[in-house]
Amino acid sequence: MTAITNRYDFVYLFDVTNGNPNGDPDAGNLPRIDPETNHGLVTDVSLKRKVRNFVDIAAEGPGHEIYMRERSYLNDNHMRAYAALDITPEKKKLPKEEEKARALTRWMCANFYDIRSFGAVMTTEVNTGQVRGPVQLTFATSVDPILPMEISITRMAATKEEPGKNDIRTMGRKHIVPYGLYRCHGFISAHLADKTGFSEDDLALFWAALQTMFDHDRSAARGEMTARELVVFKHDSKIGNAPAHKLFKRVTVGRARQANLPEGDALPPARVFEDYAVHVDTADLPAGISVERMI
Repeated sequence: MTAITNRYDFVYLFDVTNGNPNGDPDAGNLPRIDPETNHGLVTDVSLKRKVRNFVDIAAEGPGHEIYMRERSYLNDNHMRAYAALDITPEKKKLPKEEEKARALTRWMCANFYDIRSFGAVMTTEVNTGQVRGPVQLTFATSVDPILPMEISITRMAATKEEPGKNDIRTMGRKHIVPYGLYRCHGFISAHLADKTGFSEDDLALFWAALQTMFDHDRSAARGEMTARELVVFKHDSKIGNAPAHKLFKRVTVGRARQANLPEGDALPPARVFEDYAVHVDTADLPAGISVERMI
């Protein structure tokens, strides 16, 4: 398929209610947080994982396999490329013939959606090259500081019977954010899409993932997570018509004053999305830029 010919920059807002959007394994799985500001964090890796999972269940047919799949062995995928192209692998090295080396990387891009989108470093023992993907995401940061809570929970069943022990309940901990609205920025490069073959169909699938991926990622730990806003700035050229940071400034998120709250009273902590107001400034857009709110 033909690669996309437009650059895109976008702002993505999602929230969590009584859940842990992205635990930190180095901190007892506490919600990730910026220690200087207490703003919550969700890594780009976490968001890409959810996109991969959505594509895995929503897309069928050639070109929609997932390379970075849970409990998979990457070298096995690399060997498939060598077998398909009838090339003999050499440990840790690409073929000396440049066309064969490029053919291996093209095969991986053509068959795996996440390589075509996000890129991959495939220089393992079975080497199929390295790809920089056209779709990149930043860490998501909460709009306001968050206050993670540690909740005690009880398990009513025991692992095994212990003679003389009548109370078999065990205690545990659950970490949650009562409410947090997170903001992420994203970039899609038409120039890099040319190199991986990222197409208009791939782009449509990516937008669909951002809009509905949380509906297919429910778990007891993550509480209720919901996509709230997807504001897409489309450039009418490959190279782009305006700096991304200036476009992002057009999307502002602030607290909404409740109608029943007297003037001058401090706002209570946010607990629902409606406690915020999102504004997109579309006045005097730079030439060649169009904007669409997809959610």
